[in-house]
Amino acid sequence: MYLKEEMNNYLVELLPDSEKWMEDLEAKATRDNVPIMDAVSMQFVTQLIRMYQPSRILEVGTAIGYSALRMLSAHPEASIVTIERDEARYNQALEEIKENGKDNSIQVILGDALEEIAKLDGKFDFIFIDAAKGQYKRFFELASPLLSPKGVILSDNVLFRGFVAEPETASKRHKKMVEKIRDYNKWLMQHPNFTTSIVPIGDGVAISVRKP
Repeated sequence: MYLKEEMNNYLVELLPDSEKWMEDLEAKATRDNVPIMDAVSMQFVTQLIRMYQPSRILEVGTAIGYSALRMLSAHPEASIVTIERDEARYNQALEEIKENGKDNSIQVILGDALEEIAKLDGKFDFIFIDAAKGQYKRFFELASPLLSPKGVILSDNVLFRGFVAEPETASKRHKKMVEKIRDYNKWLMQHPNFTTSIVPIGDGVAISVRKP
């Protein structure tokens, strides 16, 4: 079931203290109303990074660089390519990444991922999709050929505040988005080439790996 607020709060309390740069970036995101991954889900993603030790990571949806920096902190030897279409957020991400001295490890691309993914070369061991929810299926279709044989694809926000389980409770402005995510989840779970598990933490994280 979708993680209850009380349980999520309990898990947040268990998290180790954040480094100052993380706290500063989280504060900026709150101040500027920029959506970043919640603390429990981010901890989960970074733990996967530590387990898989990916050499190359592709992120669809940079925002202000928070998740890219967090992923890199979990595996400093990795190189990350991240795509952001909003120019203001792209510029802020560049600033934050440079300020943290990680501009040699994180490449930020300004543009629509629907166009930019096709321009990328080589394989990625870890692909993280966290951008326009209505385009998740297309992002997955474009990015999956770039996945290394034992790579992992993560999709964030696949439970969309729990509304996917009770779409009739979603507000009018969210109903279409909820239906798109429900369609994506069903498509993903039935994909002929991937096995997927959806983990009900944060806003829901789907983990997809290639079938043998």
